[in-house]
Amino acid sequence: MARIPSLIVAAMLAATAAHADTSAALPDLGAASAVRDKLAAAQPVTAEHAMVVTAQHLATGIGVDILQKGGNAVDAAVAVGYALAVVHPCCGNIGGGGFMVVHLASGQNLFLDFREKAPLGATPTMFQDADGNVVPARSRESWLAIGVPGTVMGLDEALTTYGTMTRAEVMAPAIALARDGFVLNAADAQILALRTKDFATQPNVARIFLHPDGQPYAAGERLVQPELAKTLELIASDGPDAFYKGPVAQAIVAASQQNGGLFTLQDFADYTAPWTEPVSCGYRGYQVISSPPPSSGGTTVCEILQIVQPDPFASWGFGSPRVTHSLVEAERRAFADRNTYLGDPAFVTNPIAALLSPAHTAAIRATIKPDQATPSAEVQGSLGADEGMHTTHYSIVDAKGNAVAVTYTLNFFFGNGKIAGDTGFLLNNEMDDFTSRPGVANAFGLVQGKINEVQPGKRPLSSMAPTIVLKDGALFMVTGSPGGSTIISTVLETILNVVDFGMNMQQAVDAPRLHHQWLPDEVSVESGYLTPDSQTTLAAMGYQFKERAPWGADEAILRDPATGVLQGANDDRRPSGLAQGY
Repeated sequence: MARIPSLIVAAMLAATAAHADTSAALPDLGAASAVRDKLAAAQPVTAEHAMVVTAQHLATGIGVDILQKGGNAVDAAVAVGYALAVVHPCCGNIGGGGFMVVHLASGQNLFLDFREKAPLGATPTMFQDADGNVVPARSRESWLAIGVPGTVMGLDEALTTYGTMTRAEVMAPAIALARDGFVLNAADAQILALRTKDFATQPNVARIFLHPDGQPYAAGERLVQPELAKTLELIASDGPDAFYKGPVAQAIVAASQQNGGLFTLQDFADYTAPWTEPVSCGYRGYQVISSPPPSSGGTTVCEILQIVQPDPFASWGFGSPRVTHSLVEAERRAFADRNTYLGDPAFVTNPIAALLSPAHTAAIRATIKPDQATPSAEVQGSLGADEGMHTTHYSIVDAKGNAVAVTYTLNFFFGNGKIAGDTGFLLNNEMDDFTSRPGVANAFGLVQGKINEVQPGKRPLSSMAPTIVLKDGALFMVTGSPGGSTIISTVLETILNVVDFGMNMQQAVDAPRLHHQWLPDEVSVESGYLTPDSQTTLAAMGYQFKERAPWGADEAILRDPATGVLQGANDDRRPSGLAQGY
């Protein structure tokens, strides 16, 4: 820990220090007192050897069991990935895709890209009508919305390259859960009920997730998924070929072609999950290792960290007007860069080195007024002219010091709500993450440019940011979150909460959040982040605030550099989740 946990209250009440600009007169303000009291009492789960944190307690238990049987963090990550596809079907998946960041005990850092890809028949205007108007339902609800799923290929690539157990061993728990069922708790049932009306329109979906009378499953009832069990058994037996060249691919392609989609067997046969270098940056003596394009997450987190690094956040205090002003202005400018310059590296050149350079950071800071908000209309991608909310993250550390951060997604809750035949798993609607038309916002309000337009075989730009933080080369933190574009601010603020504000891991993930993404030009805040006086002060500087329901679900692990003790924290926004270690 950067500071002992008891300093959380002091950090949040810290006086606004004198500063050589016109914001020096800002009053001593911080987060609401009820939030301070709640956070002061929050304590993480601790363990000496290993830790697993996921958004669903049964998946966490499976990960811990794999580790106790001698598996490493990658083995556990694969087992958890398949388990979440069964017990957390809104978000865990084999019908979507994602990213994995790995830190090996040897010191090597790796990034695995299993993001979905556009089918070969995709075109830049496929989500527009004859007049060029965007038709949102095409990229969100139809069979055109689905990208080639990457999860099965990604998990198998990780297992065969860095795992120690067999595919059958790590998949057996998920198969058993699907075949025999599991008892829903209140949080599980609440999520399942969110799309009851949509499930009812698809007979093959309804027979899995609804009772015969059309009612959703309730807490205490057992959800059994025999069709998913059969699909998982095929994968366990035949590997990725079952999914990409065998009966699963055939079922998806057939359903796609029957319903106006574009998939061919070639789309699946061509899919790959490549390893590449993660993006990396420094912040106050820590090294941040995160996801590069086709994710924008790691680059944008790093750009924001570079912009705010000169500011003394610890003395300004959590939730203070100064910290809020600094974060919002940095996020505003970094998101403008994100939406202008970043895309699939197989199709575009991503100027990551330029975006994270000291010269670029200095130029951005020079545009930030010390006591005034900058309208987003005055902010553009600053290198020059050029062009899921419903996701899940899990973090794992094993006894040898290997660490894995995985974020994967279907995009919306339960993706596009469709299942191909009797395969038993929901398919994604990740094609909405492309630019349907430059300048038109997607489902998360992101206004993106031509660089992220739809092209055959292209991976859509993502905000997912599975992240590992090192201190002096040793593991310090594993973090990540769902939340669409808010993933970036969630991961960023979790890091800041520990490094700058001295929070323990549980406090850091539970603390209220803010978010700004350039457009729309408003600051999203969770309840309790600002006091009324803080909001008044910032409104006078030109900020518009929108209080939103809690977002994200950071499932994080912290390793205390002094003792080696692991702190696991399940975000209190996901009550079905669990941190567990040994």
